[in-house]
Order: sequence, then structure tokens, then C-alpha cells
Amino acid sequence: MPTERELAISPLVQESVQHNTQVISNIRSLTASLFGVASGILGLESYSGFLFYLLGTFFVSILIWSILAKGKQRDYFQGVWSELWAGDVLNGGMSFVLTWTLFYGLVRA
Repeated sequence: MPTERELAISPLVQESVQHNTQVISNIRSLTASLFGVASGILGLESYSGFLFYLLGTFFVSILIWSILAKGKQRDYFQGVWSELWAGDVLNGGMSFVLTWTLFYGLVRA
């Protein structure tokens, strides 16, 4: 957590933090579905499919950190670990599994 002095120098605007969190959530939802489509088309099963999702999510987090946050995640997010690196991984996982099974069934049927 930032100290009182750091907040006085560069204050966090709650509306901006909420907007940033919403943008990250939208990106994660879309990429989770895309990873599910890719896993289904590739015919991945069991642990290999989940590993594909976790590696893909980590790669997306690196892209967000480097492109959107420009390496200064503390300027854009309050809880850096929870919002940028691990935020919405479980919710995205549900979208991933749904599209994974759908496309796996379509390709293998």
C-alpha cells in the first residue's frame, strides 16, 4: 500500500481505478474465450488445456503490464498483484472452459 506522502504527491482517483479495473476485466474475458477456442481447435485435453490457459493469461498480464501500464502499474492500480496479475483468472476460467468444450466438441464431432 502506498504511504500517505506518496498519495499526497500522486493521488489515486477512484473513478480512474475503477475504469482501469473494468478494462482489465474486459480484456481477460475476451482473451479467456479466445484461449478456449484455441484449446478446443487444438484438441487439448485435461491438464494441457488448463496449462495453456494459465500460460496465456500470464502472457496477457505481461502485455498489459508492458503496453497499457508502461511498467508503472502502481500509477494505475491500487492492489497491483490482485488486479493486474491475478485478477479475474477464475471468472475468465469459466469462459475458457465453456468455449473450450464447445469448440472441442465441434471439431471432434
